[in-house]
Amino acid sequence: MVEAVKKIQGYGFQVQGGFIVGFDSDGPNIFQSQVDFIQESNIVVAMVGLLNALHGTKLYHRLKRENRLSDASSGDNTDFSTNIVPKMPMEKLEEGYKYLVKTIYSPRYYYGRLARYLKDHKVKVDKAARFRWTHLSAFAKSVLLLGIIGRERYQYWKLFFVTLFARPGSLALAITFAIYGYHFRKVFERY
Repeated sequence: MVEAVKKIQGYGFQVQGGFIVGFDSDGPNIFQSQVDFIQESNIVVAMVGLLNALHGTKLYHRLKRENRLSDASSGDNTDFSTNIVPKMPMEKLEEGYKYLVKTIYSPRYYYGRLARYLKDHKVKVDKAARFRWTHLSAFAKSVLLLGIIGRERYQYWKLFFVTLFARPGSLALAITFAIYGYHFRKVFERY
């Protein structure tokens, strides 16, 4: 599966992935397996959530019959909540999920997979793309928040200069993804 993702990305596509943990078949190694897959396949935009049974689905009805539903689903797969009673002990599920999220969004892991993605990414020149002042504003904010204040300063500047000199056509994409990483970390730091 890793090779299939890399092949798709090799054609210039961005593979984004949504990953869910908490299935009945998930064992204690699922968290490290998810980290390994996301890192090896260089999926930069990897969204991870806990399994929730949405009202009206087959899963919801099955778990209701099995008396394995708890509170109503919040609908927010980033709030560290689930409305199911998992087979894995809840403490292990929460601990593993926190490990998974903290690892894939840590600057070392995130910027590492971003750099590998950009190295293999085919740059598509969009001649219709025009400069906008909002682009300059976003870049300036990224320099301040990520390159000066942020804990990922080293990774940010390394990515910036490596991309600038080795793949200058990918610089805008690199900065965009760096901003995404900052956003992902902020979302999950709330919890």
